[in-house]
Amino acid sequence: MSRFLQNWYPEAVVFDCDGTLMDTECHWQDARNRAFREFGLLPPPGFAERAKGVHYVDCGRLMAQETNKPELATELTAALLGHFLALVAEDPLTMPGAAEFVRLCARRVPLAVASNCPLEVVDESLGRAGLRRYFRHVVVPTVMPGEPGAEETAKAATLGEEGQVVRPKPWPDVYSTAARLCGVPPSTALAVEDSLTGIESAWRAGLRVIGAGPLPSGGDTGHADVWVTGLDAEEVLAWAREAMPARGPGAERADGDPTST
Repeated sequence: MSRFLQNWYPEAVVFDCDGTLMDTECHWQDARNRAFREFGLLPPPGFAERAKGVHYVDCGRLMAQETNKPELATELTAALLGHFLALVAEDPLTMPGAAEFVRLCARRVPLAVASNCPLEVVDESLGRAGLRRYFRHVVVPTVMPGEPGAEETAKAATLGEEGQVVRPKPWPDVYSTAARLCGVPPSTALAVEDSLTGIESAWRAGLRVIGAGPLPSGGDTGHADVWVTGLDAEEVLAWAREAMPARGPGAERADGDPTST
């Protein structure tokens, strides 16, 4: 385990959702494939790796760009989101070790989620998995007018200081906003991520980062301070048990009502 995890303890923990808390990457892959087929297109070689962690609107544009169909960007984006929402509603699964790690961290510090997913996806999947109550805040990119899902989520879209638009990863906005809402400086917060896109976002915001899951192609871990095979790794859980002693009965619940922002 990295030395910083042995000698440094966060004041807040901010989690990615897809691929970190929830096992939804397979749903995104299926949704991309279904959207490609819907328009009679073939996924370009290696597309799944390039699309990992990318905001769904940017992914739709990338799908159109890499198949030389730029005029289909809006339609592909809408199809991608529609297929994903249907798939995740049928089969919400947590990543190995995620639930236990969340519960251990919630005993001590405030938790938040910083995700590129639509707000309704994060709330629904975490709720069905029994994890939503542990998070004080859920931060997602602002949904802009005209984008798929804008009508449903505009009122709940995250805004930064003075109504500033919150941009998707790899911009730092979701992580810097999450740290602010938790009431801590970014440098004292820990991010937990599974993609290089998300790690870049958290690093740019000034958080320290644990990368969790299979190593990216080529073994490049980007700006992650440490990389582990998963949140079920004993070294990770042992660190959490030591670093996050319980504050008392009921401390594992988020203070007050959970807030989506």
